[in-house]
Amino acid sequence: MIEFEKPDVEQFFQTIGIQTFAVSPDETQMVFSTNLNGTYNLWAMDLPHTFPYQISFENQSCQEVFYDKSGSFLVAVMDKDGDENGQIYAIPTSGGKVKALREAEGYRHDMPFLSDDGKRLYYTSNKENETFLKAYSYHLETGTEESVLEGKDAMVFLFDKSPEEKSFLYGEFYRNTYSLPYVKTTDERILLTPDKETEHTFGGAVYTSETEVYLVTNYGENFSYLAKFDLEKRAFQKVLQLEKESFTELIFDRKRGSLYLTSEKGIQDYFYQYHLQAGTLEKIDTPVKVIEKVIVGEKGGVYLKGSSSTVPSNIYKRSDQGWARLTNYNVPGVAEEDMVEPNVVTYSSFDGLQIEAQFFQAKEENSNGHVIFWPHGGPQVAERASFRSLFQFLLHRGYSIFAPNFRGSTGYGLAFKRMVEGDWGNGPRLDNVHGIEWLINEGYADRDKILLMGGSYGGYMALLLHGRHPEYFKAVVDIFGPSNLFSFLNTVPEHWKPATKKLVGDPIKDKDELTEASPDSYLASMTKPMLVIQGAMDPRVVKAESDQIVDALKQKGRKVDYLVLSDEGHGFSKKENEMTVYRKVLAFFDECL
Repeated sequence: MIEFEKPDVEQFFQTIGIQTFAVSPDETQMVFSTNLNGTYNLWAMDLPHTFPYQISFENQSCQEVFYDKSGSFLVAVMDKDGDENGQIYAIPTSGGKVKALREAEGYRHDMPFLSDDGKRLYYTSNKENETFLKAYSYHLETGTEESVLEGKDAMVFLFDKSPEEKSFLYGEFYRNTYSLPYVKTTDERILLTPDKETEHTFGGAVYTSETEVYLVTNYGENFSYLAKFDLEKRAFQKVLQLEKESFTELIFDRKRGSLYLTSEKGIQDYFYQYHLQAGTLEKIDTPVKVIEKVIVGEKGGVYLKGSSSTVPSNIYKRSDQGWARLTNYNVPGVAEEDMVEPNVVTYSSFDGLQIEAQFFQAKEENSNGHVIFWPHGGPQVAERASFRSLFQFLLHRGYSIFAPNFRGSTGYGLAFKRMVEGDWGNGPRLDNVHGIEWLINEGYADRDKILLMGGSYGGYMALLLHGRHPEYFKAVVDIFGPSNLFSFLNTVPEHWKPATKKLVGDPIKDKDELTEASPDSYLASMTKPMLVIQGAMDPRVVKAESDQIVDALKQKGRKVDYLVLSDEGHGFSKKENEMTVYRKVLAFFDECL
């Protein structure tokens, strides 16, 4: 018999990703953005066949893609090397050269959609209002453009039209925990929730008729629920609420007269169908733990993109027989049972708050006895039960991983999510410290065998924990984390600044608190070996944030390895770069054992 070597970590590096997808009106073609050839491009499948063929060749990330109503062309939003300044292009469904529809160098274009006759393109951009944005209507035939909406006190996003195109849905976004849904008619703007003084959010809204809108909101509640607004009667009505579970998105299925709803509860998502006429809710099992996108086709087909802890993102179609997998992405040569499912645990923080965490324990035959502590990014997101090849290859190499959802994380209600606002560096930091102590006290980690790694806000937290609690860690990896909150507040994108000021703090009024919460206030105690990783094109946490902490530590003679990716932003869009980073992280940790 031929014997093969056991899978090495290199096989985990070959895992392919999917960013977004679309389905043609007749449901005979599906297009998705994937890095099948090493960089993200659009690929298509002629359904029901599932053999992919490439249709775009820009080698850039695609944030959004959809078909026009006739299915004759695609509209896609792509940026350049992670700069997040998405431009809008048209692409033939058979593939080929892209045609620019709306471009403005240095500015972004978001949430485009077409009129039913395909003549007008609606979108939102920061090209003429960098702080609060404007929405536009661009006529594809005449080339004329007009502004249809402009933000004044908050960012605005236009995101849907009524069936007869007599009114539009849009949102005002003040921050992650305060957003308002509106309908804009020719004469007025109608708030869809009872008042704007009670701070709340909405997760989506859809027209089910010219005069009726269904929306997801947490107005007056801790968890989001389904509500309805009658535009004729100007009446708001709560329709459906679940216990400690938040609806997050909704899609109207006109063919079946129902709404499809996604929800989140802790680390996992759930999927439902709400039958409008009967007023009944049906829970639908899915093959994934985290739902990333749902599409209901013109013919009623239901398509879902999602992942689980041991299965990468794939696209599925629902049928009477269950879910059919349209893509077949996995870790090459590694069986699902050879990967690690996390244990979900809870522990008490300094003030008694219960913190949920995922603990991935390396298999006994692989374990090297070390635990990587992973504070997630955001901070107002969460570490979900989704696939991370970074986690699985480190587990395969013997490292256990602990990932807490500290205060500020989503999935635990609005009040929990708000706890990080104005408190970036205290409560969440202590939640993490108590997580480390829980690991040690429960016998899952030795005090001298803990490593630290995080990205974005998690990179910031890694720097802060290193500076304030260095005794816990052998080595630290910071992936594009803010190092000084004053410079961070000054360099975030303009449209982020009002919300970020509320989230992080005011540089003048909160000077003392921001100084205390800035990692570079603790350079003297940052003594452990460090690896810092940064994308040169990052618009969120600019390269200077990493430059300054690396320079300051090197001046003190500290051991700091610095990796800058010239063609990446706030993440890794190119497979070669992702592999470079992962190899670097693995080699760094192995050297520190």
